[in-house]
Amino acid sequence: MNHTAFDYQRVQVSGGIGLNVATTGGGTPVVLLHGFPQTHLMWRHVAAGLAADHTVIMPDLRGYGDSDKPQDTGLTYAKRTMAQDVVDVAKALGHDRFALVGHDRGALVAFRAALDHPKTITHLASLDVLPTLDMWDVMRGTSAAVGFHLFLMAQPPGLPEQLIGASPDAFFGHFLDAWGATPFPKDIKDEYLRASREAVTSIVADYRASATIDVEHDTADRAAGNRIEMPVTVLQQDWGAALGFDAKQLWSAWAADLDHQTVPYGHFMAEEAPQEMARTIRDLLKR
Repeated sequence: MNHTAFDYQRVQVSGGIGLNVATTGGGTPVVLLHGFPQTHLMWRHVAAGLAADHTVIMPDLRGYGDSDKPQDTGLTYAKRTMAQDVVDVAKALGHDRFALVGHDRGALVAFRAALDHPKTITHLASLDVLPTLDMWDVMRGTSAAVGFHLFLMAQPPGLPEQLIGASPDAFFGHFLDAWGATPFPKDIKDEYLRASREAVTSIVADYRASATIDVEHDTADRAAGNRIEMPVTVLQQDWGAALGFDAKQLWSAWAADLDHQTVPYGHFMAEEAPQEMARTIRDLLKR
């Protein structure tokens, strides 16, 4: 499903992988990365609020939407690999430096891009995730049941794909229904389900990487004292209250220039409060 206000093109990244990339607007570049179980379409309203003076670039992440879904070789869905995709896409479109906004899985890709490409990413915004290491640290006890999918998809290849593939609409639809404060329009939900149904193996591989190679990369950065130096804005629901952690404190360990906001929206905040999201991104870009 394409959005009528967007221009579309296929952009080749390293390894000959093709990404489906939507663009709109004109001006300084902002790249928006979607989350799970969604596609670039989650940004349709936010993009409208930025397009007057920004070139808005919205790829489907590798393994998602209408982008290629290569077989996993261990590094294929590492956030380091996916972050390089984002840099490659921007460069192919003529941008050596850009602001980066990520939601959910896309925010983990954006986090890694900010660490790996500090001269390329000018500003970073993260919507409703914790960095991978911190996420695994806080997911404990009965309250961690809310993250059952993280543990399921962390298992070795075989069982997760079989279980999810047996009833993909029920699996992905669960999160679309449970995590939002308002229901999705039917055509949008149907598109998210279609895209996810066709991507079970690659979505599982993306999550499996977060329990394996991504942890190794983040652990190495933490041990080396590497931090994100560009301006960072983080918007999160108050899940610290339920899981017993201080999100701002966890993010502060990674980001030197941090604006952390606890917001009253559901997980899919870009679709629930797009004007507020666009305003937040604009405020970040002024820093």
